[in-house]
Amino acid sequence: MSVFVSIAAYCDPVLGFTLGRAHEKARRPQDLHFAIVDQSPQGPAVSSITAALTPARVSYQRIDPVFARGPCWARTLAMALYDGEDWYLQLDSHMDFEPGWDERLIDQARALAPGRKGVVLSAYPNAFAFENGRPVARPTTNKVLAHVVKPGVNFEADHLVLSFEAQPVETDEPVPGFHLGAGCLFAPGRFALEFPYDPAMYFHGEEQALAARLYTHGWDIFHMPGLPVYHLYNDGSAGVPARPLHWDAAHEAGRTQSWWELEQRSRARLGALLAGQPLGVYGLGRERTLAQYADWCGIDYANRTLGPQAYRPLVA
Repeated sequence: MSVFVSIAAYCDPVLGFTLGRAHEKARRPQDLHFAIVDQSPQGPAVSSITAALTPARVSYQRIDPVFARGPCWARTLAMALYDGEDWYLQLDSHMDFEPGWDERLIDQARALAPGRKGVVLSAYPNAFAFENGRPVARPTTNKVLAHVVKPGVNFEADHLVLSFEAQPVETDEPVPGFHLGAGCLFAPGRFALEFPYDPAMYFHGEEQALAARLYTHGWDIFHMPGLPVYHLYNDGSAGVPARPLHWDAAHEAGRTQSWWELEQRSRARLGALLAGQPLGVYGLGRERTLAQYADWCGIDYANRTLGPQAYRPLVA
């Protein structure tokens, strides 16, 4: 069962570690296809990456950061390298993995698939950090991390972007989700064909847009127990220097279009999507409505209100 691994990196010193660990910890590394968009001033030689990841397949693009247009744009480029693999995995470039992560994700997705149009496994993963140069897991829970709207967050007057967080749920069963994490997303390979990444999005609101598209097209999101993937959070406690971000002032200096312009365009795009405007392949589906979504999870985009269930996991 082949797995397409989409990784968009931005000046990330941990990219090589992420690739190496994904390869090392996979049950079947020969079935992996790494699609890497490396936005960095100077990337490694492609031959060295290919050699390090053998027998996996590697597709690699390097782009100077001055020409980068944000995370969603980079994910669009990475997704374009999809080549018919059975499964699709989208990751950030600063991750760690448990042994057999590929087999465990496939087994969980296949168990949930019967009777459903499509299934996506996603989460904001548990953290890891480097201690004395070695990766160390710092899990919040070994069960489920489910996405909810952050306590106290409400809609702003001028845009629809919300903030979410992962809450632990002490269960050994998958939990239905109304939100997802774009930096850790696993789905059947046809996800890449049915939900092409929208390059008009920038970063904030990216996950809301994708969750709405999935729901209205009849796909279901789940948060799985024991997710075998970890994330290096850029919060000063990771044991490595903080990595630069696309919107850092020093990186903006050489660009003709600011990140704020891209952010404003992205907010408008999110508003157009959630208003049901025709956006072609980037638009909403017809299997379910956003009114049904509001009744189910409490996020009512039409009326800009949040019900109590938006702040808690969808568990019985």
